Amino acid sequence: MTKSELIARLAEANPHLYQRDVERIVTTIFDEITAALARGDRVELRGFGALSVKQRDSRVGRNPRTGEAVDVAAKFIPYFKTGKQLRDKLNTRS
Repeated sequence: MTKSELIARLAEANPHLYQRDVERIVTTIFDEITAALARGDRVELRGFGALSVKQRDSRVGRNPRTGEAVDVAAKFIPYFKTGKQLRDKLNTRS
């Protein structure tokens, strides 16, 4: 599902809201999650999962074309851990 599909579904489910307002709400939520992660905070959405930031150390990688060694700098990556309710829903047979 893309962001625009999410907005369309939410607008359909909430006919009392304008689509532009739903779009603004979804964008604001994503912006706040992004800002929290950029600050190094953890974002927990109960029943869905938790987003956090982990640091990857620098390492020596390989160029797949030439096989030449390449230095890869340390960096931060987003990490998602599913919540129990989401795992249970995904693993139940319907």
